[in-house]
Amino acid sequence: MKKTVSGIRGIFGKDLCLKDVLEFANNFSVLIRSKKCVIGNDTRPSGSMIKETAKAALMKNGIDVFDLGVVPTPVVFREARKYGSGLIISSSHNPIEWNGMKFIIDGRGINEMELPYIVEHQKNSLSSIGNECEISSSYIEDAEKILGKVDSQLKVAIDIGGGATNKVAPTLLGKIGCKVTAINEELEGSSRGPDPTVDRLVDLCEVSKKNRLGFAFDLDGDRLVVVKDGKKQSPDVTLGLGIAKSLELGCKNFVLSTDTSIAVEKLIRESGGNVQRSKVGEANVIDAMLRTDAQAGGEGGSAGFILPEFNYCREGILASGLIASMVDSSNFNEIVSYMESYSQIRVKTSVNPILHDRVIENLQSKFEKEYSETSRLDGLKGIIDEDSWILIRKSNTEDVIRVSGESKSLDRCKKIVEYGVRLVNESYKEVR
Repeated sequence: MKKTVSGIRGIFGKDLCLKDVLEFANNFSVLIRSKKCVIGNDTRPSGSMIKETAKAALMKNGIDVFDLGVVPTPVVFREARKYGSGLIISSSHNPIEWNGMKFIIDGRGINEMELPYIVEHQKNSLSSIGNECEISSSYIEDAEKILGKVDSQLKVAIDIGGGATNKVAPTLLGKIGCKVTAINEELEGSSRGPDPTVDRLVDLCEVSKKNRLGFAFDLDGDRLVVVKDGKKQSPDVTLGLGIAKSLELGCKNFVLSTDTSIAVEKLIRESGGNVQRSKVGEANVIDAMLRTDAQAGGEGGSAGFILPEFNYCREGILASGLIASMVDSSNFNEIVSYMESYSQIRVKTSVNPILHDRVIENLQSKFEKEYSETSRLDGLKGIIDEDSWILIRKSNTEDVIRVSGESKSLDRCKKIVEYGVRLVNESYKEVR
């Protein structure tokens, strides 16, 4: 089971059981000052069971629960701004047998100071039982106000991946003027996995040849991958396009996770913007945004564009509308080409989670000797040159160590990441 600011995640029935759900929901109750909590779940088979269990724990502690049903994560975040807190039953891009809980306070995910309240047992004094009711969301109408209208001839294909965006994304894109073709609308029979950043998206690539753009969402709608001219784009291209649109909207101050492409940072700086870097993870990016009063940003590895004005979370659905609205601009293809000139590779390697920190610490002296600049902001990052870097860090969502790299040469990028994996494996042998 993973317990991080990204939430609680585990394989349901194995290392995440209903008794765990009761415990985490009970603990979360102490953070809910408003005594109100919105809740929603994605399309995973275990979602309804977990949601009902969590609702019981919250109501037992006097929390009024407002059930949104099966909805994407960004919808719950949006409504949580009104009610004070939110709980999402999802493990986002993890395999179907996984599930989890994401916690929202004051419209944002919990931070590192609040995480201990979730994972350590909290005593709650018995109060009156909370109420529950089903509610609907104004998400589509709210997003439409930001997006405006697009060319009514714009054809887009969207790959739902059997996830919770099956009603929200097609409706929103249709309302702003797109002609939408949707595939994989149901989880059963979906031709791809839950994470579009790693799936080949074969069906969407084929369908998108007859459309201007293709969009693929993960199960809870916070990740988005763009397909253009029948070719899947990297997650960093998705983020770069969202950043380009936010620059058009007048944003100047940005936060990017440390694993985000250099190309995105250069795009911002060349347009007169400022960039701060944060640890990887939506909650970490948001935390840095709040500290620096940033207007937009995100994390490249998850294709996670964030626009705090609208939502304190990765916004795959809103980003699809923003990107659709700029597809006819004169610099759209230029931005895509610029982003494509950089190559990023992200892999993972299995390491006993008890030894994650020791494996990375064991590599620090080697990095300091080998690279002109290193960073311990999140794991261990080595700056190779102005266009190349390597990052080794422990995952927030799986029991693995992630190795990421970037360069303007794909071959060089492969060598950087292969070298990083070798270093991790050698360090693992040394510390065992």
